[in-house]
Parts: sequence; structure tokens; C-alpha cells
Amino acid sequence: MSRAFPQVEMEPVYGLFHYLSVLVGGVAFRGDVVGADNLPRQGGFLIAANHTSHLDPFLIGAHVPQQVAFFARKTLWKPGLVAWWLDKVGTIPVDRDGGSDVTAIKRVLQALKMGRTIIMFPEGTRSSTGQLQPPKPGVGMFACRAQVPVVPARIFGSFEAFGKSGTVRLGTPVSVVFGRAMAPSEYDQSGLGKERYQIASERIMARIAALQLPTGSVV
Repeated sequence: MSRAFPQVEMEPVYGLFHYLSVLVGGVAFRGDVVGADNLPRQGGFLIAANHTSHLDPFLIGAHVPQQVAFFARKTLWKPGLVAWWLDKVGTIPVDRDGGSDVTAIKRVLQALKMGRTIIMFPEGTRSSTGQLQPPKPGVGMFACRAQVPVVPARIFGSFEAFGKSGTVRLGTPVSVVFGRAMAPSEYDQSGLGKERYQIASERIMARIAALQLPTGSVV
């Protein structure tokens, strides 16, 4: 993989938007990225991150040097440019409660089996306050069923840059911290019954909450 231009090994439309995300993010929301070396170089894995802004998928994905897949609610697939773009960049359509969407579950597990990277937001939806919210069981379910590494990630500044107020504040620094990848043994515990997935999500969310920007970082 080209370290300078990883986009050359991505699908064309995704590679173009990855490049644009890197370019726009570096100019409009210049911040720091910490712990990128924690991202596995091969094999399928999950990135689990907090979620406060529509910017999060783009600005987190811009720091991942391989093609990743995201979730989006099925209602966005309406005739037109948005649906075309979502398909071209490999977005996975999902019902609001992704844990009960059998088709989405199969697509995610198959993608991970093929060595792909998936970004998920354990909170399920954007935080209305910018603060971390309790996780839902979805990310725990996918992680436990796939038995893949989970990289906790925390994005700082995206709520201030473009929160639920709907106002974009260009020039606001947005930084991303990637934590050490969690092995399945660190988040999964068999024999817990129906609580297994929720407990796994809480363990992953605790790792996200523990991530902090180093002193002197831009945020």
C-alpha cells in the first residue's frame, strides 16, 4: 500500500472522496491525529468511535489508510445522487436498530471475514450535548460474532465544528485519537446470555472514554 497516496488501492469513488476528506479536513478542521499506528495493517477489524457530528465518519475515515465501510439508515436510499454515492462508497444500509437488521448483520460479518474495516458508533446516534452517551448493544454484537480486533477511537472538536445546532464553524480544530486494538478476549465473555452484547459494548465504550489528547495537542 502506498503510504503517500493510499487512495490508489481504493475503489475509485471512495478513493476520490477519501482524498477530498484528507484535503478538506486538513485545511478546514486542522487538528492532530494520535495513535494511527494502532490500526491493524491487515485483516478485518472494527473501529468504534464516539459520535457528535455529521463530520465524524469523514474525519475519522480520512485517517484510516485503507477503505472502510460505514452504516447509514435505510431511509437515505431514495432515488437520486445521495443513494448513488452511498452505494459507490460501500455504505451499508441499516434499520434504525441495526441489531435486528438481519441483512445488515450478514453484510458486516461477510465484509469483516473478507478483511475489510468497519467504522461503528456504539452510541447509535449523534450526541446532542457533545458528551459521551451510553452505548447500545449493536457494536458488541458485531464484535462478538465476528471475533475481530476492535480499535477504540475518540474524536475531539467535531461537536464544536458542526454539532446538532447545524452551524459549521470552519477553522475549528478536530483531532482524532486511536487507542490500542482490543482483542476479542478483552471485550467478549461467553456464557453471559442476553447481556453478552451489551456488556461487550460497555467495555468498548469504556476504552473510548479513557482516550485523551496528549498535552499540547490541538483541539
